[in-house]
Amino acid sequence: MDSAEIQASTQLFLVPTPVGNLQDMTYRAVQVLQEVDVILAEDTRTSSKLLKHFAIQRPLQAYHIFNEHKAVDRLIERMRAGEVFALISDAGTPGISDPGYLLVRAVVQAGLRVSTLPGATAFVPALVNSGLPNDRFVFEGFLPHKKGKQRKLESLAKEERTLIFYESPHRIAKTLRMMEAVFGPDREACLCRELSKKFEENRYGTLAELAASAEAEEVRGELVLIVAGAAPELW
Repeated sequence: MDSAEIQASTQLFLVPTPVGNLQDMTYRAVQVLQEVDVILAEDTRTSSKLLKHFAIQRPLQAYHIFNEHKAVDRLIERMRAGEVFALISDAGTPGISDPGYLLVRAVVQAGLRVSTLPGATAFVPALVNSGLPNDRFVFEGFLPHKKGKQRKLESLAKEERTLIFYESPHRIAKTLRMMEAVFGPDREACLCRELSKKFEENRYGTLAELAASAEAEEVRGELVLIVAGAAPELW
């Protein structure tokens, strides 16, 4: 089945959008967004700017964590009636640490076709930039904000695969200190910020060094934290 046939038989497209640099938008992503009946967006204000940049003029509808449960059934009905939708997030691939899973599951269960375009996502370039082993890794996304954060880190203390986390600038220093306490101060890590943007930066060091750096200097921008896995236990 070629690209044209896939597009003709798909009811829901998941379309990655740039994590920073608009030039990372693919030709196919633009084409799909120009052809669907409706674009579902996490934040219509953010997505409107992207669509305007690429001269995409299609109806835009909000689909986010606060309305996804009540919206799904109605969207499935519309897809069965022949409408074709595209789901986009504020940045990166829909469904990765943002709303989307419930809709995809419902579409699959309804016997309709889902097609995800390859494209931008933040954690892959961060993992490669880190210089840490990337043949086996665990993507954890965002840690719990308060309750359960310590327990989650403790459950990962002996994980030997490279660990990948998303974190916000105002929590990163505290998170690094918690990781230092649980994983040990000498565990290697890499803090990546503003990937693909003008001020992209990769900070390398131990958890203790990165924590001290984050406390001494305010960290800004979108962050991905890569942490080395635990050393294998010797039997």
